[in-house]
Amino acid sequence: MTEISAATARDIATAKRRDQILEAAVICFLEQGYHQTGVRDIAARAGVSLGNLYNHFPSKHDVLVEIARLERKDVDPFLEMLMKPSPAAKVLDKFLGAYAKYLSAPENVILSLEITSEAIRQPDIAKLFLDTRAHLIATLTTLIERGVVEGDFRSVPNAVQVSQLIVEILESSAERSVFSKTPMRKIIGSVKDFVSASLRPQ
Repeated sequence: MTEISAATARDIATAKRRDQILEAAVICFLEQGYHQTGVRDIAARAGVSLGNLYNHFPSKHDVLVEIARLERKDVDPFLEMLMKPSPAAKVLDKFLGAYAKYLSAPENVILSLEITSEAIRQPDIAKLFLDTRAHLIATLTTLIERGVVEGDFRSVPNAVQVSQLIVEILESSAERSVFSKTPMRKIIGSVKDFVSASLRPQ
């Protein structure tokens, strides 16, 4: 019993230290950028030795891979939102507002740009990024197709492309919000109107 408790305590301590390193890495990437950040910077910010950091992550690249993997967990609540059985138009409206608010947090915009730029160079990060995006697009597509069947939305030639456009509009609006220092609440209304007009039954 004591051995099990000791093992559990070690697992908890290991997980806590791992989270501590990841949190430190995110702060460093936000402040300095991915390429300007070294593993020593991350270790110093986390308050751990370089050797301890390497016990958890063999390289800075592995740290970014884990951060990209955790991004999927951030998207899960939005997937659940899109799968709610409420009228499709109401579900979409709520999703647009909530996802736009999430995307437009300055730290999310900066981190997303860092991950995206590295994904262009690194296939494993690209796969994680694209898998997360594919799940979101597929779930949004299902909602739009349901809305068409139920009469909330007009028939569209390609629901997948419509979903991709909606996500791209939200992402670019979030970036504009941060770059122009315009609160997303002043932008999202126009985005919702545009999407609504595009899908409104004729």
